Amino acid sequence: MRDDATHRRDAATWSLLDSDDWYAARNATTALRDALVRVGLEKDLPCLRADLNTFGHGLVELGHVSPATAERLAELLRLALAAGLRSLEKSSEGAAEHRAGED
Repeated sequence: MRDDATHRRDAATWSLLDSDDWYAARNATTALRDALVRVGLEKDLPCLRADLNTFGHGLVELGHVSPATAERLAELLRLALAAGLRSLEKSSEGAAEHRAGED
């Protein structure tokens, strides 16, 4: 059983492979990497990596980027937000039309 005293790990034998935060950071890094590849920015964030801080909290290291890359990321975020707002407006309009049809 993992909770037995003989199976507990102390700081000297701790491994990041035992950390849920490590896997969360790694999965988030992978998702971001895949999105960057889809928009052609895979070479623009060369320091992208998963990490843990000294407290064992998962982090995604983005690193330094050029001003052009930062502008491109900002534009992609603006477009995504605008598309999300349009989608939200359309779903709100559809729901209002549906409610009006029920009357």
